[in-house]
Amino acid sequence: MVKKAQQGDETAYLKLFQQFEEDLYRTAYVYLKNQEDALDVVQETAYRSFKSITSLKEPKYFKTWLIRIAMSCSIDLLRQRKKVIQLKPDYYGRTMESEEDNLPLSLSLKDLIDLIDEDEKSVIILRFYHDYTIQQTAEILSVPLGTAKTILYRALKKLRRLTEEGDIYEQ
Repeated sequence: MVKKAQQGDETAYLKLFQQFEEDLYRTAYVYLKNQEDALDVVQETAYRSFKSITSLKEPKYFKTWLIRIAMSCSIDLLRQRKKVIQLKPDYYGRTMESEEDNLPLSLSLKDLIDLIDEDEKSVIILRFYHDYTIQQTAEILSVPLGTAKTILYRALKKLRRLTEEGDIYEQ
């Protein structure tokens, strides 16, 4: 079906894209913490991927290619807006109770991920949210395998330290 899409079949492309739309939304939401922004990124990903689908060399990597585009769009949007991300909405876009917002012990993995660098966040999201191997993660991010491993271990060490200290809000 990817080959059909690459030859200009819009219906084939649409069917392919719709299979991964939820994954793209979740990826964007982890970065942006905002439903509207995440939906904008999904839309921008659709546009960019449709426009450049002929550049996809390996059809079997269509999903990883889309996720990489979504991550890039998310980072672009963050840089463009230079906004401070509020941690109030949870992963699914629901608003947490205001009492919970003030409790330092009500931590989630998403809250912790917000405290690590962008490259570390990308590796963690690909590895644990999308279940890619470290090799696949390195390929998606176009970094050497050793670099991907180093980034992953550094991020996990930071996350471990933050959860053990319990003092994440003083970072």
